[in-house]
Amino acid sequence: MAGDSRFQTLRAVLVEPSAVQAKIIRAECDEIGLRQVEQVATVAEALDTMLRRAPDLILSALYLPDGTGTELVEAMRAEGRLAEVPFLLISSETRPQALEPVRQSGACGILPKPFTAAQLSRAISRTLDLLGTSHVLENEFDLDSIRVLLVDDSPNARRFIRRVLENLGLRHFIEASNGREAATLLADTMVDLIVTDYNMPEMDGREFVEYVRTRSWQQEVPILMVTSESSESRLAAVQEAGVSGICDKPFETALLQQLLAGMLRQSEGSQ
Repeated sequence: MAGDSRFQTLRAVLVEPSAVQAKIIRAECDEIGLRQVEQVATVAEALDTMLRRAPDLILSALYLPDGTGTELVEAMRAEGRLAEVPFLLISSETRPQALEPVRQSGACGILPKPFTAAQLSRAISRTLDLLGTSHVLENEFDLDSIRVLLVDDSPNARRFIRRVLENLGLRHFIEASNGREAATLLADTMVDLIVTDYNMPEMDGREFVEYVRTRSWQQEVPILMVTSESSESRLAAVQEAGVSGICDKPFETALLQQLLAGMLRQSEGSQ
C-alpha cells in the first residue's frame, strides 16, 4: 500500500526485543514506505542511538529487558536533545493501569497489536500531524492575545501539551501542577482558556472545573479537559460540572483543533 509521502524521508528507531515482532513491524514499515528504520532491543540502546543522532520518530514496545517504554519516553522528555522526538507505543497491553503512565509521559499515540499496515500508517501520520506546525487556528483567531492556563501534575505531560498548543499558534502559558494551585493563580490572573488534566492530587479536574464555574470570578472561561480517564461516570460528572470539551490523551490534532476552535468562537461570541 502507499503510505504518507513524508515517510520516505523519516528516520525511525524501532525498540523491540522480540526478533519475531521486530520482523513483523519492519515488514509493515516497508509496506507503507518507512524504510529508514534502525532496530534496538533495550532502553539503554535506544537512548545511546538517539543521543548519537536524534531520529524523527520512535516506535517502541512497552516491556523491554532493562525497563519499559514509559521509562524510555520519560528519559527522552527529560533530555533536551530528545524532548521533542515523537514517541509511538506499539503494544498488545490493554490494562489501563499499565498504559496510564505512558499516556502521562508524553507519548504521541498508542497502537495496539496486532495491527495492519494501514493502521500503522494512520498512527504515524497522526503523530506527525500532532507535532507538526499548523496554522488552522492562527488563521482564524488572534492567538497572540490568548492566555492559556495549563494544569497537569505531570511536568512531561504539560511540556508535551504545551508544545502541541504552540504548534497551533498559541504563545502565552501559565502552568499549575494541580487544581488547587490553578485556583490560586486564577484569583489574580486573568486567562482566556484553561487546559486541564482529570487525575491530579490536591484538587482533581472535576473539583477544579466545579471551582471555576461556581467560585471563580472567571466563571465563563472555556475549559478543555485532556485526559486518559475512561470511567463514563467520572467523565459524566465532569461534563455536569461545566467542562467545555473533553479530549483523550494522547489526542488527535483534528479533534483538538475542532474543540479549541469551537470554544474560542463561543468565548468571542459571549464577550
